[in-house]
Order: sequence, then C-alpha cells, then structure tokens
Amino acid sequence: MTPALRSTARRDARQAEVAHLDAMHARYGAGRITLTLAAVGAWWFDAPWQALALLLSLFLIVTLLHSRVMTRLHRAKRAVAFWQSHLARVTDTWVGTGDDGVRFRREGHLYADDLDVFGRGSLFELVGTCQTEIGATTLAKWLLEPASLQEIQERQAAVRELVEREDLREQVFVEGRDVGARVHPAQMRAWALAPRALPAAALVWACRAMPLVLAGAIWWRTQGGPGGVIELALLLQVGAALWLRPRVLTIIHDVEAPSRDLDLLARLCRLIEQQTPSSPYLVRLGQQLTTGGVPASIHIGRLSQLVSVLASRRNVMFAPMAAAMLWATQLAASIDGWRARHGHHVPGWLDAIGEFEALVALAGFAADHPDYAFPAMTDGSPTIVATRLAHPLLPQTAVANDVALGGDASALLLISGSNMSGKSTFLRAVGLTTVLAHCGAPVRAASCTMTPLAIGASIRVGDSLQDGHSRFFAEVLRLKHVVDLVKHHHGRALFLLDEVLSGTNSHDRRHGASGLLQGLVRLGAIGMTTTHDLALGEILPTLGRPGDHAHFSDRFDAGTLQFDYVLRPGPVQTSNALALMRSVGLEIQE
Repeated sequence: MTPALRSTARRDARQAEVAHLDAMHARYGAGRITLTLAAVGAWWFDAPWQALALLLSLFLIVTLLHSRVMTRLHRAKRAVAFWQSHLARVTDTWVGTGDDGVRFRREGHLYADDLDVFGRGSLFELVGTCQTEIGATTLAKWLLEPASLQEIQERQAAVRELVEREDLREQVFVEGRDVGARVHPAQMRAWALAPRALPAAALVWACRAMPLVLAGAIWWRTQGGPGGVIELALLLQVGAALWLRPRVLTIIHDVEAPSRDLDLLARLCRLIEQQTPSSPYLVRLGQQLTTGGVPASIHIGRLSQLVSVLASRRNVMFAPMAAAMLWATQLAASIDGWRARHGHHVPGWLDAIGEFEALVALAGFAADHPDYAFPAMTDGSPTIVATRLAHPLLPQTAVANDVALGGDASALLLISGSNMSGKSTFLRAVGLTTVLAHCGAPVRAASCTMTPLAIGASIRVGDSLQDGHSRFFAEVLRLKHVVDLVKHHHGRALFLLDEVLSGTNSHDRRHGASGLLQGLVRLGAIGMTTTHDLALGEILPTLGRPGDHAHFSDRFDAGTLQFDYVLRPGPVQTSNALALMRSVGLEIQE
C-alpha cells in the first residue's frame, strides 16, 4: 500500500470513529437535558425523595459517561488531523500547513538560511511534525548541528524501528496536541534546578506540627485546660506562617507555570515507558526516564497531585480550614522537597521526551517516503556519494542527479550553467541531504554513502543596512566563517558556494575565488561551487586533489527557455543571458 493510500485509509477510519462518537455525544447530551427536566418536574410535583435520588444518580452516571465520550471524541479528531497532515506531505500539499520553525533561526548560521532549513516550505515544516516545544527544540538542534558517526547510526536504528509503529506515532501526536506549545523546556529546567526556598527541614517539620498543636490546644481547653492556650497556639502558628510567607509565595508563584503541563508530561513519559524497544537509543531513553527504579511518570504524577491539592485552598468553603492547617505552607514545603529530591533529574527527563518525539517525527518522514534511502554512514576522509539525488522540498516530479565528492572522486566540483538552470537548487539538494543524514533520517536518493560532515554554505547572502555591510563584504565574512569551520573540523566538512565573490570585478573575483577554493581543498574539505566564470576551471589541475567540471544546460525554443535540470559532465557551452533579455522585450544591440 502506498503512503497516500495508507494515510487516506487511516484518516477515513478515524473520521468514521469521529462520526460515531459525535452521535453518542448528541445522545448523551439529550439524555442529560431529559434527566434535568425530569428532576425539575419531579420536584415541582412533589415526587418522593427516592425518585429524585434516582434521577440524580442517573444524571451523574450519564454525565460521567458523556465526559468519557467527549474525551474520546477530542482524541479521535486529533488522530484525524495526524493522518491528514501525513496525507498532505505525500501529496505535495504540505507547504504552509505546518510549523515553520522560524523561532529557531540562528543569526549568522552557516547554512540554515541558505538551505531553507526554517521558514515557509522549509525542511523543518516538512519533517517537523513535533507537537511539543520540547520535541521541536530537539529536532531544530539536530538540523542545525553536525553529529558524530555513532550518533547518526543510533538515530537511524531508532528511526527504522519507529517507522513500523504507526499507532505509537499517532499516540505521540495525539498526546502532544494536548501539550501543544505550552511546555517551555527552558522555563521548566530553570524551575527544577533552582535551589530550595525553605529553610532547614527541622523548622519545616515544626511548622507541619503546628496545626496538630492547635488542635491539641482546642481539645485541652474543652477539657478544662488553662485559658489562653488556644491563643498561644494560634499566635505561634500565625507568626511562623508570616515568617515563611515570602518564601512560600515564591514557591507557589514559581511552580504555577510548569505545573500546567505536569499531567500531560506524565502521560508522554508513560507512553515512552510502556515501550519495549530494541534499538540502543530507544532503550537508553527509556532508562533515562527511570530514577531509582521508579518511572519518571510516577514522580511527575506525584508533583501534579501536590499542585492540585495546593490549588484547593482557593475553594471558598475550604479556605478557613486551609488557613488553620497552614495548608499553603505544608504543600509548598512538600513541593520544595520534591524539587530538592528530583529536580536535578528533570532536564534528563525533558531531553528524553524531546529526543523521542524528534525521532518519531523523523520516523513519520521515513514512513511517508519509503523509496528514500538511509545513508550508509562510514568513517574516513570526507565523502558523499549518492545516486538519483533530488531536492527533498520539491514535488515528486523533481529531476534527480548523481553526485560524488571525496574519496576517489572529485574534491571540488565546479558547476556552470545558464541562469535558472538548477545550479543553486542542486547545491541546496546536496546540503539538505547531508542535514537529513545527520539527523538519522532517510534522504531523497536511490542510494547514498557519506561520512559525517560539517556544512558551510554561501548561497543566500545579502547586504545589511543595520550593520553597514555591503553584499560583497557580507559574503567575505561568510567565507571567512566557512574557512574557520573547515579548520575547526580538521577538513571534515562540505562547502557549498554559489557564484563566489560575484560582487567584485572579474580580476579580483577570479584570483580571490581561486585562492579560496585551493585553500579549502588543501585543508581536506570537499565541496561544490557554481560559477559563470569558466576560466575558474584553470585551478583544477593545481588543487593537488581531483577536481572536475559539471554543468546544467538549456535551450531557447519559441521565445522561452527550456530546462531539463540534468547535471552533465564538463563546462557549459552555451549562454542564455542575451536571449533571455530579448525575450522580455529589452532591446539589445549586437
């Protein structure tokens, strides 16, 4: 079954469930109204109390059942959204429907803007089906940073395992939709790692004992004890409460934001804990969610209960008793104690949740594209070899090409060709292939072999009015950073340069580009650059490593340019600039 048919079938099944639950929702709603009217009628006609009790009992039962149906209906609708999102991705209608990830953009990053990692129609929107901010943050980090060979191989094994678990991926999506963007990892980490707010444990226990002292004083006074004993106990209790009040209020205030997500986080943890994975990465994530033999979901559930009980002090009927029992102080002490015992584990729990959801998102991408290949990751000198490689963000009709860099193949590929013939797109295709490979995802190629590579690109560089930089100066700065990247990674890097140094005169451009490319190759890096200056090919014999020409061609037919987007060996032999200018009505003299 094709991914489109599978997603359609699963979506239709969930829609049928939604229709069934909608009908049940309507019946239970009508039943509640009927029972309410019947109870009012029974009271109005002075029916026996047994009849009223029966109607009330039936109303409570129907209300409970109705609530469960509404929960199931809510989840079924989210499941429909899950399969609809996958259907959009396999039918090329996904652009603008998902999370663009722009908030994760890093100013000055060496390839994120050049390769369309974030933004509308970006790689993040295509792959990033994460529904929690924790998962989205993790996935964005993986897309922006290189990974070691072991990390890539472990991610691949985990993604392969999760591809077959459709129901699990749906569950993670459904639970995540509950959490949405509400879980803020940085805020929760800061709260968990903050120092204890209350003083020594002995004093806290003394405060916990004070309500018992007050109760004892009241009992003693009723038994003929001395006068003033109740007042003295109250005075001690009020004094202790006032002394601890600033710290108690701080604890209550600080826990409010993280507490909104505790139940949902516990459910996500429980979902991960229930799995029996085989890949080392997934096994390790499960272990990361266990502390002292107790699952993280239980610890988080206990904290959630404490926060819920704390909130009961706002009940008007319970407030006087809560004040007498130092309810806020007691619960604040328990919450502070929980943080002291388990707070240092919270960052690890959050990391595990985020990494698991990122892997699930990548598995969904792999399931949607079963014809994509998982790269064979190897160690050794920088290499990338792929057959029938295409840009992952283009429709299914995109033209595929082969590429070979490093090893016995070219260390540098000079790509020439006409305007709009596909040169920059091919650079981006190779770059995004490398980004996906680092994440442990499959790539849009028939086969692919590569080594882990840091990526440096200069494709979409512009001037900066705020910084006072011209486009040429901005490009020079970017190229300096690319060289620094190659040096930092000891040559294990891929550079992608589009029309390098095009913002200066031809003499300086040729000499500057020649020196730059020779330097990058001699440092051990591999890469590609597009150029209109065919004379730049003169540097190929001087590299000390293999280098080659390739080009994209075109033909001008009936006043329009025709492109086939096929990469061919050798430098381009034609030019379309004058023909293109004349085609739009510009008068060009011979």
